Amino acid sequence: METGRRRLRTGLAAIYLFIGVVHLVATDAMLPLMPDRVPEPRLVIQATGLCEIVGAIGLLTERFRRAAAIGLALYAVCVYPANLKHAFEHIHIDGIPDSWWYHGPRLAFQPVFVWAALWAGGLIDWPFRRTGGSAGRPPAATP
Repeated sequence: METGRRRLRTGLAAIYLFIGVVHLVATDAMLPLMPDRVPEPRLVIQATGLCEIVGAIGLLTERFRRAAAIGLALYAVCVYPANLKHAFEHIHIDGIPDSWWYHGPRLAFQPVFVWAALWAGGLIDWPFRRTGGSAGRPPAATP
């Protein structure tokens, strides 16, 4: 199971690192995705980009792995309103399709990103835990 976690951590780190850089490089292109109630949308996009980069790096370090996993899981929840706005308001962003072939799976997959961060970070074992124990630790011996 640890090999799977390591591979998922590496993959998530690569994805979040890439997306974080995109947030910093293409901030203005993402502005239309921000819900109107978000104050300072440009700053929020840049801050989330930095958080994604820090989270990606943290996920690869033993010391910060759990904190990074929690942060990335929360991030995936917090960006959901922007993903909904993108889908339902048909906002055009160059390089991103505006079709339900793209938006449907993206919206459905968001909870998987939450789970993936928590599992890769060793915070949960579901659905792979066989008996007893908690995430990242072997099951307790029974007398």
